[in-house]
Amino acid sequence: MSHLKFFTLAAPLALALLTTGAQAQTTPAEQIAGYVAQSGVPAQPAHGQAFFTSKHGKDWSCSTCHTAQPTVDGKHASTGKVIAPMAPAFHPQRFTDAAKTEKWFRRNCNDVVGRECSPAEKADVLSWLLSLKS
Repeated sequence: MSHLKFFTLAAPLALALLTTGAQAQTTPAEQIAGYVAQSGVPAQPAHGQAFFTSKHGKDWSCSTCHTAQPTVDGKHASTGKVIAPMAPAFHPQRFTDAAKTEKWFRRNCNDVVGRECSPAEKADVLSWLLSLKS
């Protein structure tokens, strides 16, 4: 089977797993691969960092609550609730459940960006967070 044909067949499966939560336990890398399959463009960690730390026309950025260094605890701007580090190297349970990842992207993107984030934006952010090492 050619690589292109495999990718064409695998992309819908990756999309189904991410959107239905059919596979509860996933790795961050598997989730990035699913978002890349949906968007058709490679993940760009530098874009993810810029997206995470920038405001998008609203009062907050991702880093407002998660800090510009997502290797440490953050704090929700409204509730004051402590948020564990976003980088998987500093919080191993982070991004291990695709349904939970989608839930929080949906909520936080609506708060920060005023819309759902695109698959490419999600891939970029996750790839940057995954690149942060202890």
